[in-house]
Amino acid sequence: MFSTVKAMRLILLSATLAAISGCFGLNRGEPAQRHYVLGLGLRSADSTSPGGAERASGIVVGLRALHLAEYLETPLIVVRQGPNQIGFSEFHRWGESLGYGINRTVAGYMATAASIRRVEAAPWPVGSELDYLIRLRIERFEGVSPEEEGAEGEAYVMATWEIAAGEDRGVLARGTTEYRAPGWAAGDYEGLVGLLEAGLRVVAGDLVARLEHLSGEASPP
Repeated sequence: MFSTVKAMRLILLSATLAAISGCFGLNRGEPAQRHYVLGLGLRSADSTSPGGAERASGIVVGLRALHLAEYLETPLIVVRQGPNQIGFSEFHRWGESLGYGINRTVAGYMATAASIRRVEAAPWPVGSELDYLIRLRIERFEGVSPEEEGAEGEAYVMATWEIAAGEDRGVLARGTTEYRAPGWAAGDYEGLVGLLEAGLRVVAGDLVARLEHLSGEASPP
């Protein structure tokens, strides 16, 4: 009786070990997950970036919490395939909240403009005196796969924004920035992230240009 029970335990143990071994074997062929963050291009920016010395004069801006289109609220990098189909890359992901990363990056690029004294991304310190408030919504932030095999894809960024006087004293301007960058090799996610960040730099430039127009404080050529 004892030997029978012992034999059954050995059989069960062997089966369990085989199952575990099989699970590990199935995972060995899967690619490793890769994680990406935005804002690395700020290292080569020409002027003051967040955390650097503050300018003595210029516009002080508050950047409100970012709004993302619902399908972008995921850690997975999005690639559009055709007009209505989107795909989510299981193995290429954002290394932080995408909304936070975009807000930080836009604020950083805005802060490099000579006309900007400081950019405060929400939540800013209590008692901050802000000249303007910006509300930003990201409608598109993705790679676009080529429809023809062997063709190049593109990166696509579309942002809508509005600028209000400090303390929300009414909207002064609204606009849309649309950025398309061809030349993306589908599957090159590091290249895609770089192109998407370049789109955020364009968004920041449009915001700075409109702020300078509103305030009459243009950057020197």
